[in-house]
Amino acid sequence: MATPPTVTPEPPSRSLDPFRRAVLRGLGVVLPPLLTVVIFIWVGGTVSRYVLTPLEDATRYVLVEYVSDIRRPEEFGEANPGETAVDAKGKVFHRAPDELYISDRVYTEVEKRLRKSEAVPATARDWVRRYVNDVWLVPWIVVPIFLLVFLLLLYAVGKFLAAGIGRFFHHQFESLITRVPLVSNVYTSVKQVTDFAFTEPDLDISRIVAVEYPRQGIWSIAFATGESMLDIEAAANEPVMSVLIPTSPMPFTGFTITVKKSETIDMNLTMDQALQFIFSCGVVVPPHQITRAINDRRGVDGAPPDTSAYGLAMGNPPLKGMAHPHGAVGSGPVEADLHKDEDD
Repeated sequence: MATPPTVTPEPPSRSLDPFRRAVLRGLGVVLPPLLTVVIFIWVGGTVSRYVLTPLEDATRYVLVEYVSDIRRPEEFGEANPGETAVDAKGKVFHRAPDELYISDRVYTEVEKRLRKSEAVPATARDWVRRYVNDVWLVPWIVVPIFLLVFLLLLYAVGKFLAAGIGRFFHHQFESLITRVPLVSNVYTSVKQVTDFAFTEPDLDISRIVAVEYPRQGIWSIAFATGESMLDIEAAANEPVMSVLIPTSPMPFTGFTITVKKSETIDMNLTMDQALQFIFSCGVVVPPHQITRAINDRRGVDGAPPDTSAYGLAMGNPPLKGMAHPHGAVGSGPVEADLHKDEDD
């Protein structure tokens, strides 16, 4: 008597799968613009907190020292000058709560801008600081000026580092930083990111290719960088080329190898598409390079399954009324054995 075949039970369908897939699709649509906005807000907040705010504080300090014409009562030649006092030049001053006197210009401008719900400045220096904030450091004027100054400062630093003496001091600074434990690891990692994002690449990448690396049967995306060396070409006895194989997820480093031109495949990819593929560890695939298996996975909700020979061979069930490529359902060898057992 023939042994009945072992039938593997199909996993039970989960009712939450459509909901989970819909949520993941929603995240895929919402997260890219949301993260882009968050990154720009974070960059803007960082520049404001660590660059613009210190620059504004320094400017405020200088202006307060420049316009702070604060006088003591004895400077007017009277024991008790009163609420207002006049100096020898006829300049009018007003008494602040701390018994010091401020100029009429500062007093008038601040009093004019004070709201009823606001408290009066407690000291003469607070009056001057409020005057500087209201008259000199108006946000819609200060922010563009400070941004322009920051850009000019970056331009000056870039031009300085492009010169010979600037490169010398930069190399000396980097050599000093790399000798400091722990700091050197953080600095090196951050420098790799900034160099990749803001520095023009020195490599002349001609095209994107695919090579079998690190062994035959495993394909890797590579950047064609040159024609390699004559001695290697002579040993290979055919044209060769040098390629850079970047590492994921941060393609700042990689491996430079020489391969035969006949063993490379030219990829229909732009540089941005190749970098997105590497950054995402293969998750982000250009639309024109999406394989049939990915299309089948993306069309599970409401879309018909792949009924090609490839799809059926990969396990997709045939549609009702469609013949199986290996014969009609129920006529395979397993079914034949079952019928034979029933006859016995």
